[in-house]
Amino acid sequence: MKRNLVRVLGGVAMMALVAGGAACSSGDGDSTEAGGEACGNKIAFFGALTGPSAALGINENNGVALAVEQYNEANPDCTVEHVGLDSQGSPDQAPGLAQRAIDDEKMLGIVGPAYSGESEAAGPLFAEAGLVTITPSATRPSLADQGWPTFFRGVGNDLSQGPAAGVYIRDVLNAQRVFVIDDQSAYGAGLADEVKKVLGDLVVDSDKVQGEGKQVDFSATVTKVRSANADAVFYGGYYQEAGLIRKQLTDAGITATLVAGDGVNDPAYVTSAGAAAAEGTILTCPCQPATEARGSFAADYEALHGSPPGTYSDTAYDAANILLEGIKEGNTTREALLEWVKNYEGEGVAASYKFDDKGEMEASQVVVWAFKVVNGEVVPDQEIPKS
Repeated sequence: MKRNLVRVLGGVAMMALVAGGAACSSGDGDSTEAGGEACGNKIAFFGALTGPSAALGINENNGVALAVEQYNEANPDCTVEHVGLDSQGSPDQAPGLAQRAIDDEKMLGIVGPAYSGESEAAGPLFAEAGLVTITPSATRPSLADQGWPTFFRGVGNDLSQGPAAGVYIRDVLNAQRVFVIDDQSAYGAGLADEVKKVLGDLVVDSDKVQGEGKQVDFSATVTKVRSANADAVFYGGYYQEAGLIRKQLTDAGITATLVAGDGVNDPAYVTSAGAAAAEGTILTCPCQPATEARGSFAADYEALHGSPPGTYSDTAYDAANILLEGIKEGNTTREALLEWVKNYEGEGVAASYKFDDKGEMEASQVVVWAFKVVNGEVVPDQEIPKS
């Protein structure tokens, strides 16, 4: 089933999922099992909407909101409800939140979980319940190795992003002495490990800090970076701590370039660090710039939300549209929608989508970009090799 999810012609023509009338196809609609009625079903975004990791989650939730709004405009007699499930990015909250979604019989699919730690905590529950999930941003490679039939990933994993970050540090920055820091999270530690593999002996030392807003004083780490005489620092973690680390490095007179992954790739990092300290930071992402997404996505997003799309807004939009198209085609039980996603092949605004038997995207569709902080803004720098 090859599909095209791109909205074109300046927002006039709707996507393929909404073409062909307002009423939902009956399909499995006579079933009352797990949301089996044809209309009034739900999809959710699962991720941080409040708390220290909220900026990236809000980007994604806004992408889902746009997809659902467009769908409902085209299908006013058979709408789908968008639910925001706020995990605050915490693995501790994830199981209870997952169970809340599972217990809602109208809930047919999840965009998320957004982060790797909460994915590890919630994944087994979604798998047992048969509730399909498409994460637009959780990149830890081992998530695809758990045997969860409900797990799908709409971006590349850290086996693409980590090596690319290492290549950028080695070949573009020409760094000779690299200090690696991670926040001990499933995502941050895994990404840092992949960077270390590429850089080898160029890594002169490393350190671990606490994430999730648990640490604000990084003076011990700053001292270690100074002692290592590093000319580049890689950070695996999220933007709040990254911003504080960059600020404290700068305050200590350390000018080593900071490189970090997609968990830091947000304007909130610049706010945390301060524009002067953040200047020149390199941020990677297994994604293209959302503002360069296909069709009229960027304009439609800004018209709805009043700001340009951010990191993973476009991949979340695509993930939502895959679920919505399945519902439009009459897959209105969890079992049917899971089977739809498993066999899906189509074009979105961010990428082309086809999933392997572990739920990963086809490797040829994965891209990794470097972004750079310039004059207080995160701007595209260049696409970089994955290895």
